[in-house]
Amino acid sequence: MEGLWTYLLLCLPSVFIIVDPPGAIPVFLAMTGHNTLEEQRAMARRACTLSLGVLITFAVSGNLLFNVFGITIAALRIAGGIILFAVGQDMLSAKPSPQRQTREEVQEGIDKPDIALVPLAIPILSGPGAIATVMSLGTQAKTLWHSTALIASITFTMAAAYVILWHSHRVKAVLGPTGLKILGRIMGLILATIAVQFVLAGLEDALPPLADAWARHGAAAR
Repeated sequence: MEGLWTYLLLCLPSVFIIVDPPGAIPVFLAMTGHNTLEEQRAMARRACTLSLGVLITFAVSGNLLFNVFGITIAALRIAGGIILFAVGQDMLSAKPSPQRQTREEVQEGIDKPDIALVPLAIPILSGPGAIATVMSLGTQAKTLWHSTALIASITFTMAAAYVILWHSHRVKAVLGPTGLKILGRIMGLILATIAVQFVLAGLEDALPPLADAWARHGAAAR
């Protein structure tokens, strides 16, 4: 049970920080400024529901995708760590990450009557970084309880995202632009640390087989 709690304490902050619901507030308000409050809430609900489905799907089907495309767990951890580090670095600089949304996507969202699917659900709430994170965490799930903990972390994050977007006007009024940037920087630092841990875990998985292969190659050459 101790291993389960350790895994949960890894999953919950990792998923919440990479999704970063508070960071979606300025973009959400900019894209839905012409909508009524009820329309904003309806779009937030649909976006969070869609993101929940996307992330859970990738979390539970990661091993299948690895087998189909011949991807190793080490490769995913290293690639995911690099993506997360880039996102964390952008958060530390208090600037929007292109991994989550581009200027063109934001402008398209402003012009669209409904932003629930694109770009709010994908890629803002469940973009490449979030997908890589849940897939990597899914590969570390050793038991059904571990998988349940990961799904619970995703569910909690999307429920929190819905509440935060529901009350986005109040959150922005309380924290203000400066408060949101400070919060983003703190979460960016934590995310960058998690990203480094992902890369180290990937290297730990990849280097012994590479070393063994190199040793066998050297022995064969002699």
